[in-house]
Amino acid sequence: MTDIISQAEKLSEKEFKTIDAIAYKNQAKVLAAFQKHKIAARHFAGSYGYGYDDIGRNGLCALFSETFKSEDSIVSPLIASGTHAISSVLYGLLRPGDRFLSISGKPYDTLEDVISGQNNGSLKNFGIDFDFIDLTQDSQFNVDKILSSIKATDYKLLFIQRSRGYNWRKALSIAQIETIIGEIRKVSDIPVVIDNCYGEFVETKEPTEVGADIIVGSLIKNPGGGLAATGGYISGKKELIEQISYRITAPGIGFEVGSYAHGYREYFQGFFMAPHVTAQALKGSVLFGRVFDLLGYETLPKPNEQCGDIIRSIKFNTKNELISFCQAIQAASPIDSFAVPEPYDMPGYNEPVIMAAGTFVQGSSIELSADSPIKEPYIAYFQGGLTYEHVKIAVKQCAECLKRNV
Repeated sequence: MTDIISQAEKLSEKEFKTIDAIAYKNQAKVLAAFQKHKIAARHFAGSYGYGYDDIGRNGLCALFSETFKSEDSIVSPLIASGTHAISSVLYGLLRPGDRFLSISGKPYDTLEDVISGQNNGSLKNFGIDFDFIDLTQDSQFNVDKILSSIKATDYKLLFIQRSRGYNWRKALSIAQIETIIGEIRKVSDIPVVIDNCYGEFVETKEPTEVGADIIVGSLIKNPGGGLAATGGYISGKKELIEQISYRITAPGIGFEVGSYAHGYREYFQGFFMAPHVTAQALKGSVLFGRVFDLLGYETLPKPNEQCGDIIRSIKFNTKNELISFCQAIQAASPIDSFAVPEPYDMPGYNEPVIMAAGTFVQGSSIELSADSPIKEPYIAYFQGGLTYEHVKIAVKQCAECLKRNV
């Protein structure tokens, strides 16, 4: 197995060099933001009560806005997850009688109850309707159908999911996003909201730099750098951020309040580390892709294809192979390595899901992790790795485990 890994590393030298160059540019961008906004030790302190004039909270928001070239941001440990952040955007910008459109297919499973749940306070319960247009078979936007739908229907918001969810497709690139927004702007100024989870710092630009009105993500993925213990962010146009802030807290109050007594040091430090940690995860993804391709498994992205996010999809032949792979990821983890994950019914998912995440932060998918719904085709969605060295150890253990069990 060592020979295969060495071969995979040799074949991946070009991709590794590209990833390093992207990380360098992103690190320079983040450092410049810290310096411009004069971030100091005083920003790390927590706040109490209402949290008026919380310089830590305000400093984090300024850093994200500066780095992502947006007008304003909401960055908070009080946002529980990416789904919480996205739902806050949808509830903040849509009103009863409105209709919105996803142009990258059906959103991730955990948004299903948010959009169309029964008697749970969903958007549907509030009289907000939803349509979606699938991507083409080669993971491209269906431009003609999108434009004709926008012209024919008074949509109030367009939604794009950058990552793949539980689908066999590539993540969307910044170039694809820039192109489709350019086409949309020829016919409409409708707000474009992008679920940016798993995509931050993968390229040298973020969607807000190419025309997106709002981007949303989780701090226990890429932008938290493996140090953020919780939280999420929403970044984009100032007038839209204001409307969303009324949903985060209350109308008329917005993001003027919101204390966090624990303090913000790990959020600042995590954001500073994020370009490097994301690069480590990307290198690990490339290595996993190469090794499993050499072992005869189909992976996505394919070898030599650019990554659009940190996720690597690996297609297995049987359910047992898929489960063995996820169990091997857990066994290769630093935390709870002794645990044996099994498929189970999780809130927000339609099928039993297996999740391997022996992580320092529960559910942190910038750390080494893998998950999958138990259904055909049997695809594992692997992501994360705080260090390339850890991922290299893990790929060896996973390949050896599959060899023993197949």
